[in-house]
Amino acid sequence: MGRIICIGNHKGGVGKTTTVINLATAFAIAEKKTLIIDSDPQGHSTSGIGIDRSKIKKSLYDGLRGDATVEEIIFDGDIRFLKIIPSRLELIRVEAEFASRLGKETILKDILKTQKDSYDYILIDCPSSMNLLTVNALSASDSILIPLQCESFARDGLNEFLKIFSVFKKHFNPDISIEGILLTMVDEGDEFSQEIITETRRRFSEMVFNASIPRDKHFHGSAYRGKSLLLRDVTSPGARSYLRLAKEIMSRN
Repeated sequence: MGRIICIGNHKGGVGKTTTVINLATAFAIAEKKTLIIDSDPQGHSTSGIGIDRSKIKKSLYDGLRGDATVEEIIFDGDIRFLKIIPSRLELIRVEAEFASRLGKETILKDILKTQKDSYDYILIDCPSSMNLLTVNALSASDSILIPLQCESFARDGLNEFLKIFSVFKKHFNPDISIEGILLTMVDEGDEFSQEIITETRRRFSEMVFNASIPRDKHFHGSAYRGKSLLLRDVTSPGARSYLRLAKEIMSRN
């Protein structure tokens, strides 16, 4: 049975989508059957692996509405063992359209019941807010991976997010666990960045992954070209860090 991991943090710009794309690619390189679910209306995970959103006829939105089967909205990624359920901007309508729908918090969970056994890992990219799409992602997941940017405001936001997550776990999905806290945008030469790393590891101990993600200018160019950094330059520091993260997660599971 596969493991469903939500990549989430209610603060934007912490590396959620970068983590989804590159971690999923790392799993696929290891020949683990992997499915990305792009649950963010911005669709950056979709375009980030080279899919032209304007040419998609059906997306996650259609699956959530019941207008398409899950098989109809699964697309091949740019590497063997990698697939994706893409999103487009219309996904933003879900909040309003499903407001009075019974069981609206578990629609995605119900969709994935038929797919969990077909994959080793399912990674869900979430919006940067605790809205209905995020609630659906958390309800469907076995665990959450929390990217934490190594700067003060992101650190403060982590405390807030953990409080929100605790309330969610109590009321919606008591079985969900924290896969780990991932330190991102690490600057080895910056003293303040190192202070945040030390403090985070002290406070959260084993919850923090041994692997961390450095600042790497190649991430931006890779995203612009619609390809994982692992497929553009596997020797780069950023790519190697995601290979280490994948190995760490696989060894845990």
